[in-house]
Amino acid sequence: MERDELVQLRVSTAPFTKNEQLDAVLEVWGRNILRMEMEPVDGQPLQLDLLLRSLPDFAMASGALSPMRNRHTTGLIDNDDLVLLVVEKGNAELSQYGRAATIGDGDAALTANGAPASVLGLKPCRVINYRFSRKLLLPHLPQVDDLVARPIAKDNPALRLLVGYAGVLNDQRELATAELRRAVAAHMHDLAVVLLGGKAEPQLAEGLRAARLRAVKEDVLQRITQRSLSVSEITRSQQISERYLRKLFATEGSTFTDFVREARLERARQMLVDPSQYQRPINTIAYESGFGDLSYFNRAFRESYNMTPSEARELARRENGTRS
Repeated sequence: MERDELVQLRVSTAPFTKNEQLDAVLEVWGRNILRMEMEPVDGQPLQLDLLLRSLPDFAMASGALSPMRNRHTTGLIDNDDLVLLVVEKGNAELSQYGRAATIGDGDAALTANGAPASVLGLKPCRVINYRFSRKLLLPHLPQVDDLVARPIAKDNPALRLLVGYAGVLNDQRELATAELRRAVAAHMHDLAVVLLGGKAEPQLAEGLRAARLRAVKEDVLQRITQRSLSVSEITRSQQISERYLRKLFATEGSTFTDFVREARLERARQMLVDPSQYQRPINTIAYESGFGDLSYFNRAFRESYNMTPSEARELARRENGTRS
C-alpha cells in the first residue's frame, strides 16, 4: 500500500449480536485497530459505528458510541501521535497525565497516544477523533504534552474551522490525488497548531486560508437554494469581513458570485438529468436551485454547459433510453 493512499474502513457492531461475536469485535477492532480496551457501562449493550479515514501522517475516526469506558493501556501503546477528541453530541470525561477534562457537546480535548489514558462516556455520544503526527506538531508546539487533557470550548474559532474542514475527507474529488491528500493532511496540522496556541507562521496561514475557504463554501452550499443568499449573510455566519471573503475566493481566481452561480447551475443540471425528475418543469427546477430569473438561468446554463436546459434533459433521456 502506498504511503499517500487514502484508506477508509468502517467499524460497526451492528452485524454482531452474540456475546462471542462482540468479544471478537472488541479484540479485532478495539484492541488491534483502535488500540483501546472497550467496556460497556452499567451493563448496557455495546454499540459502535465508526468510519476510519487515513491520510499521510493524519487519520480521522467519526461516528457513534454507546455508553462505554475506553482505556488506552500501556500494552496497547504503539506510537506517540496526538489525538484530538471532539464530542459532537453527548459528554465524556478524559483522564491522562493525572488530569481530567470534562468534554460536553461540541467541546474537545487533546490526548497522547504515547501514555495510558481513559475516556468515559455515560450516555450515547457522537465523536470525531483526529490523529496528528507528533513530529509535525512538535516544532510549533514544543510543550504539547502540557496541553493534554485540557478542555477546549466549542466556540473556539480554530476548533470550528477544524471540524468544518473535516468534511473534505468525505469528498472524493478533494482527495483524488496523492498531492491533494498531502495538502489536506498539512492543512489539518496547521489548524491543530493554531487551535493549540502555536504561532501562525506563513505556511500555517496558508492552511488557515484553505480551511476557511472550505468552511465558507460548505456554508454557501447549505444555503444554495435560498434566492436571498448574499455575501453579508455568509460573512455574518462565518464571522469574517466581506473584504476577507473576497480575498479567499481570489486565491482561486474566482469570486463569491461565480461560486454561487456555478453551484446553483450544477444543482439544476443534476436535477435535469435525474430520470426521477424528467416530468418536473424546468422553471421549477431553476427556482428550487436558487435562481429567481428564468431567462438569466437559461443564459447562464448555456454559457456553462454549451447547451440549453431542455437540451441537457433530452440528451440524458436519450442516454438512459427514456422516451420524451
